[in-house]
Amino acid sequence: MTASTPTTSTEQATPFTAPATDGRLERVATALKERNFDVEILDDAAAARARVKDLIPEGSTVFTVASETLRLSGIGADINDSGRYDSVKARGLAMDRATQMAEIWRMLACPDVVVGSVCAVTETGSLVAASASGSQLPAYAGAAPRMILVVGAQKVVPDLETALRRIDEHCVPLEDERARQVYGVPSALNRLLVLNAEPHPGRGTVLLLREAIGF
Repeated sequence: MTASTPTTSTEQATPFTAPATDGRLERVATALKERNFDVEILDDAAAARARVKDLIPEGSTVFTVASETLRLSGIGADINDSGRYDSVKARGLAMDRATQMAEIWRMLACPDVVVGSVCAVTETGSLVAASASGSQLPAYAGAAPRMILVVGAQKVVPDLETALRRIDEHCVPLEDERARQVYGVPSALNRLLVLNAEPHPGRGTVLLLREAIGF
Protein backbone atom coordinates (compact mmCIF):
# COMPACT_ATOMS: atom_id res chain seq x y z
CA MET A 1 0.00 0.00 0.00
CA THR A 2 1.46 3.37 -1.02
CA ALA A 3 1.08 6.67 0.75
CA SER A 4 -1.48 7.76 -1.84
CA THR A 5 -3.71 4.75 -1.31
CA PRO A 6 -6.72 5.60 0.89
CA THR A 7 -6.96 3.55 4.06
CA THR A 8 -10.40 2.49 5.25
CA SER A 9 -11.53 1.54 8.74
CA THR A 10 -11.93 -2.06 7.57
CA GLU A 11 -8.36 -2.23 6.30
CA GLN A 12 -7.02 -0.91 9.58
CA ALA A 13 -9.29 -3.10 11.69
CA THR A 14 -8.06 -6.38 10.20
CA PRO A 15 -5.64 -7.37 11.53
CA PHE A 16 -4.57 -4.18 13.37
CA THR A 17 -0.94 -4.82 12.52
CA ALA A 18 -0.28 -2.88 9.29
CA PRO A 19 1.86 0.26 9.76
CA ALA A 20 0.13 3.52 8.91
CA THR A 21 1.31 5.41 5.85
CA ASP A 22 3.34 8.59 6.18
CA GLY A 23 0.24 10.56 5.27
CA ARG A 24 -1.76 9.10 8.16
CA LEU A 25 1.13 9.62 10.57
CA GLU A 26 1.31 13.27 9.55
CA ARG A 27 -2.43 13.66 10.15
CA VAL A 28 -2.11 12.09 13.59
CA ALA A 29 0.87 14.31 14.43
CA THR A 30 -1.04 17.42 13.40
CA ALA A 31 -4.07 16.43 15.47
CA LEU A 32 -1.94 15.67 18.54
CA LYS A 33 -0.09 18.97 18.25
CA GLU A 34 -3.41 20.80 18.12
CA ARG A 35 -4.17 19.14 21.48
CA ASN A 36 -0.92 20.36 23.09
CA PHE A 37 1.18 17.20 22.71
CA ASP A 38 4.72 17.52 21.41
CA VAL A 39 5.09 15.07 18.53
CA GLU A 40 8.01 13.71 16.56
CA ILE A 41 7.79 11.22 13.70
CA LEU A 42 10.81 8.89 13.74
CA ASP A 43 11.86 6.11 11.41
CA ASP A 44 12.17 3.24 13.85
CA ALA A 45 12.72 1.96 17.38
CA ALA A 46 16.45 2.67 17.23
CA ALA A 47 15.74 6.34 16.56
CA ALA A 48 13.24 6.41 19.43
CA ARG A 49 15.78 4.80 21.73
CA ALA A 50 18.31 7.52 20.98
CA ARG A 51 15.71 10.28 21.27
CA VAL A 52 14.48 9.10 24.67
CA LYS A 53 18.02 9.38 25.99
CA ASP A 54 18.12 12.99 24.79
CA LEU A 55 14.76 13.81 26.35
CA ILE A 56 15.42 12.55 29.89
CA PRO A 57 18.01 14.38 32.03
CA GLU A 58 20.50 12.08 33.73
CA GLY A 59 19.56 11.41 37.36
CA SER A 60 15.81 11.79 36.78
CA THR A 61 13.40 9.51 38.59
CA VAL A 62 11.85 7.47 35.77
CA PHE A 63 9.01 4.95 35.68
CA THR A 64 8.98 2.64 32.64
CA VAL A 65 5.58 0.99 32.34
CA ALA A 66 5.14 -2.66 31.36
CA SER A 67 5.32 -2.36 27.58
CA GLU A 68 6.38 -4.62 24.74
CA THR A 69 7.40 -1.50 22.85
CA LEU A 70 9.89 -0.55 25.58
CA ARG A 71 11.14 -4.12 25.89
CA LEU A 72 11.63 -4.76 22.18
CA SER A 73 13.21 -1.36 21.53
CA GLY A 74 15.66 -1.65 24.43
CA ILE A 75 14.36 1.59 25.95
CA GLY A 76 13.26 -0.15 29.14
CA ALA A 77 16.69 -1.69 29.70
CA ASP A 78 18.43 1.60 28.88
CA ILE A 79 16.52 3.33 31.66
CA ASN A 80 16.38 0.61 34.29
CA ASP A 81 19.82 -0.98 33.89
CA SER A 82 22.14 1.81 32.76
CA GLY A 83 22.60 3.58 36.09
CA ARG A 84 21.91 6.93 34.39
CA TYR A 85 18.54 7.32 36.09
CA ASP A 86 16.74 6.65 39.36
CA SER A 87 14.65 3.69 38.18
CA VAL A 88 11.26 3.45 39.88
CA LYS A 89 10.87 -0.10 38.60
CA ALA A 90 14.18 -1.20 40.11
CA ARG A 91 13.37 0.41 43.45
CA GLY A 92 9.88 -1.07 43.50
CA LEU A 93 11.15 -4.58 42.87
CA ALA A 94 13.41 -4.28 45.92
CA MET A 95 10.54 -3.26 48.21
CA ASP A 96 8.19 -5.45 50.24
CA ARG A 97 4.79 -5.50 48.54
CA ALA A 98 3.12 -6.76 51.68
CA THR A 99 4.19 -3.80 53.83
CA GLN A 100 5.22 -1.05 51.38
CA MET A 101 2.54 -1.20 48.69
CA ALA A 102 1.24 2.30 49.39
CA GLU A 103 4.73 3.72 48.98
CA ILE A 104 5.22 1.77 45.76
CA TRP A 105 1.99 3.18 44.32
CA ARG A 106 3.08 6.73 45.20
CA MET A 107 6.39 6.16 43.40
CA LEU A 108 4.60 4.84 40.31
CA ALA A 109 2.18 7.76 40.26
CA CYS A 110 4.65 10.64 40.63
CA PRO A 111 8.01 10.02 38.98
CA ASP A 112 9.84 12.87 37.28
CA VAL A 113 9.20 11.12 33.97
CA VAL A 114 6.91 8.27 32.92
CA VAL A 115 7.88 6.41 29.74
CA GLY A 116 5.56 3.99 28.00
CA SER A 117 3.21 3.45 25.10
CA VAL A 118 -0.50 3.22 24.35
CA CYS A 119 -2.74 0.68 22.66
CA ALA A 120 -4.07 3.07 20.05
CA VAL A 121 -3.84 6.62 18.75
CA THR A 122 -6.66 8.10 16.70
CA GLU A 123 -6.39 10.27 13.64
CA THR A 124 -8.32 12.88 15.60
CA GLY A 125 -5.61 13.10 18.27
CA SER A 126 -6.68 10.87 21.16
CA LEU A 127 -4.36 8.41 22.90
CA VAL A 128 -5.88 5.30 24.47
CA ALA A 129 -4.22 3.23 27.20
CA ALA A 130 -5.52 -0.01 28.69
CA SER A 131 -4.41 -1.70 31.89
CA ALA A 132 -5.14 -4.64 34.16
CA SER A 133 -3.70 -3.08 37.33
CA GLY A 134 -3.88 0.62 36.47
CA SER A 135 -0.32 1.15 37.70
CA GLN A 136 0.68 3.46 34.86
CA LEU A 137 -2.54 5.44 34.57
CA PRO A 138 -2.06 8.06 37.36
CA ALA A 139 1.30 9.08 35.88
CA TYR A 140 -0.16 9.19 32.37
CA ALA A 141 -3.18 11.18 33.50
CA GLY A 142 -1.10 14.01 34.92
CA ALA A 143 0.62 13.09 38.18
CA ALA A 144 4.03 12.78 36.47
CA PRO A 145 5.51 16.13 35.37
CA ARG A 146 6.76 14.57 32.10
CA MET A 147 5.34 11.81 29.90
CA ILE A 148 7.02 10.19 26.90
CA LEU A 149 5.02 7.77 24.76
CA VAL A 150 6.59 5.64 22.02
CA VAL A 151 3.91 4.55 19.55
CA GLY A 152 4.30 2.11 16.67
CA ALA A 153 2.71 2.95 13.33
CA GLN A 154 0.33 -0.02 13.49
CA LYS A 155 -1.51 1.59 16.43
CA VAL A 156 -3.05 4.36 14.33
CA VAL A 157 -6.84 4.03 14.04
CA PRO A 158 -9.53 6.33 12.66
CA ASP A 159 -11.50 6.97 15.84
CA LEU A 160 -12.19 6.00 19.44
CA GLU A 161 -14.65 3.27 18.48
CA THR A 162 -11.97 1.54 16.42
CA ALA A 163 -9.41 2.13 19.18
CA LEU A 164 -11.57 0.24 21.68
CA ARG A 165 -12.10 -2.55 19.18
CA ARG A 166 -8.35 -2.78 18.59
CA ILE A 167 -7.78 -3.13 22.34
CA ASP A 168 -10.48 -5.76 22.79
CA GLU A 169 -9.78 -7.86 19.70
CA HIS A 170 -6.02 -7.46 19.30
CA CYS A 171 -4.20 -6.14 22.36
CA VAL A 172 -5.97 -8.00 25.17
CA PRO A 173 -5.43 -11.51 23.72
CA LEU A 174 -1.72 -10.80 23.16
CA GLU A 175 -1.26 -9.29 26.61
CA ASP A 176 -3.14 -12.19 28.20
CA GLU A 177 -0.77 -14.64 26.53
CA ARG A 178 2.25 -12.62 27.68
CA ALA A 179 0.99 -12.34 31.27
CA ARG A 180 0.39 -16.08 31.49
CA GLN A 181 3.92 -16.79 30.27
CA VAL A 182 5.67 -14.16 32.39
CA TYR A 183 3.56 -14.03 35.57
CA GLY A 184 1.60 -17.27 35.43
CA VAL A 185 -1.71 -15.41 35.66
CA PRO A 186 -4.17 -14.10 33.05
CA SER A 187 -4.48 -10.45 32.16
CA ALA A 188 -7.72 -8.47 32.04
CA LEU A 189 -9.07 -5.26 30.59
CA ASN A 190 -9.87 -3.61 33.92
CA ARG A 191 -9.08 0.05 33.24
CA LEU A 192 -9.07 2.38 30.25
CA LEU A 193 -7.65 5.89 29.96
CA VAL A 194 -8.29 8.25 27.05
CA LEU A 195 -5.96 11.24 26.74
CA ASN A 196 -7.90 13.71 24.61
CA ALA A 197 -5.56 16.65 25.16
CA GLU A 198 -2.63 17.80 27.28
CA PRO A 199 -3.57 20.72 29.57
CA HIS A 200 0.09 21.59 30.19
CA PRO A 201 2.06 22.33 27.01
CA GLY A 202 5.48 20.68 27.01
CA ARG A 203 4.48 17.88 29.40
CA GLY A 204 3.57 15.14 26.94
CA THR A 205 5.84 13.96 24.12
CA VAL A 206 4.66 11.39 21.57
CA LEU A 207 7.27 9.65 19.43
CA LEU A 208 5.41 8.24 16.43
CA LEU A 209 7.36 5.53 14.63
CA ARG A 210 7.11 4.65 10.97
CA GLU A 211 7.54 0.97 11.87
CA ALA A 212 5.29 -1.40 13.77
CA ILE A 213 6.45 -2.39 17.25
CA GLY A 214 4.70 -3.75 20.33
CA PHE A 215 1.09 -4.86 20.62
